[in-house]
Amino acid sequence: MPWIQIRFQTLLDQVEPLEDLLLELGASAVTLMDGADQPVFEPIRGTTPLWDKTQVIGLFDGETNIEEIFNQIALTYQVNGLALPEGKAEILEDKDWEREWMEHFHPIQCGDRLWITPSWREPPDENAVNLMLDPGLAFGTGTHPTTFMCLKWLDKHDALVKDAKVVDYGCGSGILGIASLLLGATNFVGVDNDPQAIIATKENALRNKIDESTYTVHLPEDFTPFQADIVLANILAGPLISLNEGITGTLKSGGKLVLSGILNHQYQQVIDAYSHCIDFDPIKEQDEWVCLSGTKK
Repeated sequence: MPWIQIRFQTLLDQVEPLEDLLLELGASAVTLMDGADQPVFEPIRGTTPLWDKTQVIGLFDGETNIEEIFNQIALTYQVNGLALPEGKAEILEDKDWEREWMEHFHPIQCGDRLWITPSWREPPDENAVNLMLDPGLAFGTGTHPTTFMCLKWLDKHDALVKDAKVVDYGCGSGILGIASLLLGATNFVGVDNDPQAIIATKENALRNKIDESTYTVHLPEDFTPFQADIVLANILAGPLISLNEGITGTLKSGGKLVLSGILNHQYQQVIDAYSHCIDFDPIKEQDEWVCLSGTKK
């Protein structure tokens, strides 16, 4: 089925009313995009920051009378005494959008042994440690620098990972914990406040034929801390700082800590929050992101 999208360039204070109006006029979906190449960094918890100039894109059935939609929008703006934002309509090619999305994911080599392979593709190296992944609705495909650097750390330190007990705070798709098990860890415990992450982790573990006795995954309120050999936390700088006591409390003395999801202007704040009990290694950086690792004193 063909689709038509209407794209408006508008200012921050007009985004929400225009989004609501497009939905009222029958849009199947509304997408918000950066309209001026303005970065939005880590938000304050509980907020959803947008750009000063934002593109608001309404998606309509291909048989929609787009001229009438434009007329309705113009009338609404006129009645409310507002200036009509610049807008244009575009016909979208009729595609299998699910297949189009899947084509963007390719196998990723994360170090010497470990490969992350989408579940719908063949592993490029059958003799490697291949993690078959379907990200589903949870974060963690291996493509983002924060996840990739954690995977490289696991691959490089496979001697430490072997026979280890591993905790992953913010486990998302389960990618880090499952990689640990495939690299020889004996036990993985995942913690995430998103119920979709619980589902995704279990499905990905099943996809990789992981023994159910070797892992558990919990919401934070259901997690019972224990002394792990390795603790991974790929979340954001703010939560890493606020959760520092809980995260380090789960790590045994001499155990290894890996923290990621940190922008390069934030890493010193994170180090400061953990340095009372962690001896940090030299930082690892990719693009604008930093991965920290260290040993519990």
